[in-house]
Amino acid sequence: MKVNLYLFLALTGFSLTGHSVLRVTKDTKPKSEMMKYLQNVNTFLLVVAGLSLTGLIFLGYTSTSVGYKDKRFCLKISYKQPSVVGPDGKVIATTPWLSPIVWEGTFDPFLIDTIYKQQNITIATTVFALGKYTQFLKDFLESAEQNYFIGFRVHYYVFTDQPEQVPEVKLGEERQLTVLKVPSSNRWQEITLRRMEKLEKLIESRLVSEADYIFSLDVDTKFYGRWGSESLGRLVGVIHPGYYQTPREQFPYERRPESQAFIPHAEGDYYYGGAVIGGLVKDVHEAAKTCREQLDIDAAKSIEAAWQEESHLNKYFLYNKPSKVLSPEYLWQDFKPHTNEVKIIRFSQVIKNYAAVRPNP
Repeated sequence: MKVNLYLFLALTGFSLTGHSVLRVTKDTKPKSEMMKYLQNVNTFLLVVAGLSLTGLIFLGYTSTSVGYKDKRFCLKISYKQPSVVGPDGKVIATTPWLSPIVWEGTFDPFLIDTIYKQQNITIATTVFALGKYTQFLKDFLESAEQNYFIGFRVHYYVFTDQPEQVPEVKLGEERQLTVLKVPSSNRWQEITLRRMEKLEKLIESRLVSEADYIFSLDVDTKFYGRWGSESLGRLVGVIHPGYYQTPREQFPYERRPESQAFIPHAEGDYYYGGAVIGGLVKDVHEAAKTCREQLDIDAAKSIEAAWQEESHLNKYFLYNKPSKVLSPEYLWQDFKPHTNEVKIIRFSQVIKNYAAVRPNP
């Protein structure tokens, strides 16, 4: 809902002229006492109104539960699109809601690893490799073992319809891999649409007792540099490399109002890539569950969002701001040339022939 200031002031008991809208008859108090009474009432109501309005704005901008999950109370606030690169060409390392944007040079790798290693954490990592996408597993796993959370306890969970195609890869100390068989599909869109459901159920059945943090990553990718504890946070998203300097009106959000993933042209912070979602197990579970519920509502109306679960993830992040945002260093594309902003490529989507690996166009 949009806040109507005039209506709000009227409902809380005072007008813009500073006079109470409360009416008292002339004979109820002497004039001096009446004026003092009205002044006290106006002061009290002004404080209450100010605090209430501030609280509404704060909730609408930062709440982890307001808006997307309860459409009866969805405070929409117009604000300028946040930038990733400043006018001077330097990267911006903080979101408007004070979450860090992780870039090379914004953290001390040794220090942050030391802090997290003392916590004895386990990082679950899920990938989906169905059909011909199993061919990407070897490079994904081998490059992860060289760059991904080195020195930490990592448990890979591979969802696949072809367990026999999962390659044998030598894993480091305190690192393990579990293969989970799932049905195949003749539509890649269906595979994508069901990822949130699989993630939700895995967390409920196992990860609540087996892991502290979780990342769900695309398998048609490769690690080229360090990906460590600097990426950990309560709820983590990654800025899509194709849109980090694009006006939000041109983001490929779902624009049809009838879809649960709908985002108007004047709204949005960043365009987040669906290839990465992470955070504490309980927070990722809430994100996956909410997105799955919204996907189901759309499916019941025969609606498929523009970019399947990525569209719903962007809607979720709009009203449930990530506590940490990863720069495009953590999701690049091999066909893209390097830019001045991206000093290091840590994780990138590999070049592939989609017609050759997808079961349908």
